[in-house]
Amino acid sequence: MCTIGANLKQIKMIKNIQIISLLALFLVSCGVPQNEHNTLKKELEEVKKELDECMNGVSHAFENHSMRTLSVEKRIAFMSGHVESGLALYRAGKPEQASKHLLHPVSEIHQQERAGIEALGFTPEVFKSVSEALSEGRPASEIEPMLVSAEENITLLQNNSGGDLVEMIRFLMEKVVEEYNEGVRDGEIVEAGEYQDAFGFSVVALKMSKRVKSERSDQLIVEATKLVAMWPEIGPLADSKAESLKDILEQTNKILENL
Repeated sequence: MCTIGANLKQIKMIKNIQIISLLALFLVSCGVPQNEHNTLKKELEEVKKELDECMNGVSHAFENHSMRTLSVEKRIAFMSGHVESGLALYRAGKPEQASKHLLHPVSEIHQQERAGIEALGFTPEVFKSVSEALSEGRPASEIEPMLVSAEENITLLQNNSGGDLVEMIRFLMEKVVEEYNEGVRDGEIVEAGEYQDAFGFSVVALKMSKRVKSERSDQLIVEATKLVAMWPEIGPLADSKAESLKDILEQTNKILENL
């Protein structure tokens, strides 16, 4: 996301877009040939769209840049959180909410996450098929086997990517707090997608905690289980009653203390 004021590069980018927009407006108004006018108009619309996205905190360019700096195993953990959220939402009877999360691994917007994972066994067709099936409203008898395949493919990627489990759980806890903070305000869900993402990251962290071998691993599992239980048992539905960010933060800290 674009955090204006906290990132100098992003501020410079916004200024550049504003300058380009002004220049384009000037040229468009100066009687240039029609074909050039149309080209400039199209370019202006594109830069204005990018500026609007950045100002609204949804600049995918910055998301993709941050993804490029993450290790493969962390990107897979991140992707896994979206899939876990989608699986839970579908099984809670909300296919329309599940669809965008299950589409995440093959979305063009998030293509930077997929860099380098094909060699680990990633099968994009699995996620494309289940997303299409959900959007077409196909029966559960068709969709459920697809969900199982999606779950198996994500598990395969996790196993093949390796990585330090403790480090990945730390990463996921950061994401839980970050997404929950975006999704919940004063106990009310304001961005359901982020609220649901935080749930998915919590589920992935719980699964990883069961593979950690340490003196505190038993307590780690207990605390990770408690975190997942802070969402409704049925799943992270958009109309859920949300816990406070303070409580979520305290619980993630308990997990970190037992790593």
